[in-house]
Amino acid sequence: MKRILLASLLAISAATASAATYKIDSFHTNARFMIDHFGTSTNVGGIYGLEGKVNFDAAKRTGSIDVKMPLVNLQTGSEYFTNHLKSADLFNVEKFPEMRFQSTQFVFSGNTLKSVKGNLTLLGKTHPVTLTATKFNCYQSPMLKTQVCGGDFTTTIDRTKWGMDYLVNAGMTKKVQLNIQIEAGKE
Repeated sequence: MKRILLASLLAISAATASAATYKIDSFHTNARFMIDHFGTSTNVGGIYGLEGKVNFDAAKRTGSIDVKMPLVNLQTGSEYFTNHLKSADLFNVEKFPEMRFQSTQFVFSGNTLKSVKGNLTLLGKTHPVTLTATKFNCYQSPMLKTQVCGGDFTTTIDRTKWGMDYLVNAGMTKKVQLNIQIEAGKE
């Protein structure tokens, strides 16, 4: 009986979320990064005011994400540290004002989104990355008055692939954890 009920709920959920385009809600979407700082602490920062689209078809188990991350909106809680991250040493925001993720494939296990494969563009270079979906859901938003789909996604990148080599020779790690939280309202 529980299996029949679960299957019915999944079918209803799939029917209400099928083949739609969703606009990213910049108030509920962000990208945050964490990097080990010489084995003593973890430096963190975030990018806010993200824009883009999500396409999702639950019945076909397909979708796409295109999210633009304006680096002018990068924040750390420290004006000095934020300005250094925006400098030519690291993100070089003046020359490369945007980081962008464009998916190439949604990967499902049954009805559960497991990961999103795609390409990350940073510092004018594009390389493939896979975002692991730690959660993904669609619901009727009481605030936006429309259906919202979104989730939490994470990956670890080697920043040197994009040419971000600052302090690597001094012993700072190449590995950066990137977490992207997305909520997008049905158009």
